[in-house]
Amino acid sequence: MNFAQLEFPIFLLLIIALLALIRSHTLRKWLVLLASLYFYAYWDYRFLGLLLFSTLWDWSLALQIARHQSILIKRILLSLSLLGNLGLLGFFKYYNFFVESAQAVLSQWGLHSGTLEIVLPIGISFYTFQSLSYSIDVYRGHLQPTRNLIDFSIYVMFFPQLVAGPIVRACEFLPQLNHAPSVRRSNLYPGLALILKGAVKKVLIADHLGMMVDPVFASPQLFSSFTVMLAILAYAGQIYGDFSGYSDIAIGSARLMGFSLPDNFAHPYLAASLSDFWRRWHITLSTWLRDYLYIPLGGSRHGEWNTYRNLMITMGLGGLWHGAAWNYVLWGIYQGAILCLYRVIQVPGKGLK
Repeated sequence: MNFAQLEFPIFLLLIIALLALIRSHTLRKWLVLLASLYFYAYWDYRFLGLLLFSTLWDWSLALQIARHQSILIKRILLSLSLLGNLGLLGFFKYYNFFVESAQAVLSQWGLHSGTLEIVLPIGISFYTFQSLSYSIDVYRGHLQPTRNLIDFSIYVMFFPQLVAGPIVRACEFLPQLNHAPSVRRSNLYPGLALILKGAVKKVLIADHLGMMVDPVFASPQLFSSFTVMLAILAYAGQIYGDFSGYSDIAIGSARLMGFSLPDNFAHPYLAASLSDFWRRWHITLSTWLRDYLYIPLGGSRHGEWNTYRNLMITMGLGGLWHGAAWNYVLWGIYQGAILCLYRVIQVPGKGLK
């Protein structure tokens, strides 16, 4: 199920109505969890096992990380969390990419390796990052692990943001579960307004721009240079309307149930520089990469050359996160190179502080 299907508003209204009727704190949580499982299973129930594994894996490991005093044991347990999450993501999203890349080299010596018919589980890039950040925060001592498996499962599987973000931190979401999910009159207008705004961006703007862009991108040689340039500009509007629209619907849907999700876009095309742009575009991913990759690599603390290296690694891997292809990697490296250039010429708002 996705937000553009007619089934989604019907499904959401049903959940809102049941939340308004149910009085039990525990039953409301179970309703949200079961709704989230159904929402994901609607796409393909066979991949529920991966979602459940990722949830149970990090919930149990985080409890053990907090229990042990030994730094070595904590590191081993965190490594298991990394292995489990990145292993799933690596296999399902990147296995064929790495095999095909290696094949281009191995074929020169007459060696061959086969690819697999792998279906990419929807939302795996989001929920693995979200679950992994929980383990890292517990390891760092920034967060006490929850012993309530239902609460943690809702955090990982919460259906409004399960398949397309925003990427939510446990420290932001879990405290909200101290109170039952509830329908409040004060949340109805802002929630519905966000859903309507997101639907306009997605259906009326992005989808219509896509109808103009797709034929041009499919056969650019059939169109004039001016038309191709217009299509490129229209594509910028399409991807913003599509992704930003989904985020608005997710945040608005959560608001109707009494949950607050972080903003994911802040007028990115009004940014004054590329670094400013990345503080406005897909904010939850940019801050995730900053806090769990760029800063642990050293950030900007150990000299300019190390800062350039960290920016290039972060943006290169950020590009790879968006898609399993070399064009995404090169796009990320290109973005990193421009951020490095901003530092060289001392443009205000440098890097990924």
